[in-house]
Amino acid sequence: MSETRNLPVQKSIALVAHDKKKDELLEWALENKEILKAHNLIATGTTGKLIKEKLGLPVTKFLSGPLGGDQQIGSMVAESKLDFLVFFWDPLEAQPHDSDVKALQRLAVAWNILLAPNKTTADFILHSTFMSKPHQIAIPDYSKY
Repeated sequence: MSETRNLPVQKSIALVAHDKKKDELLEWALENKEILKAHNLIATGTTGKLIKEKLGLPVTKFLSGPLGGDQQIGSMVAESKLDFLVFFWDPLEAQPHDSDVKALQRLAVAWNILLAPNKTTADFILHSTFMSKPHQIAIPDYSKY
């Protein structure tokens, strides 16, 4: 049997977007500002700066994604300090830090945390009844892997 952890009412949500997806993420965040303000927001460099300016909400900002921000967020995933990763990534353009992006996505899936790569998925997760109450998730057991 795997271990579990409780996602609290106030979730830690990372907001990340590739350059060509930043406007889309900002629009989504503005549409959902009232819900997001109840949570702990984290973001990579430029995205965090834009969210703070446009929404006026407190944001813990890490480095820019290509300079280590993706890895900083990945560390939060591995340490069970992140509950929801909203990562609007660009599927049509190669990224110079593609290995970091894939590593972050892999960690989110490996540690069973919420991952939204686009607006539709982010909407469904953010507007779920589970977002406003504690929720228990399984932590996979990799000891025999």
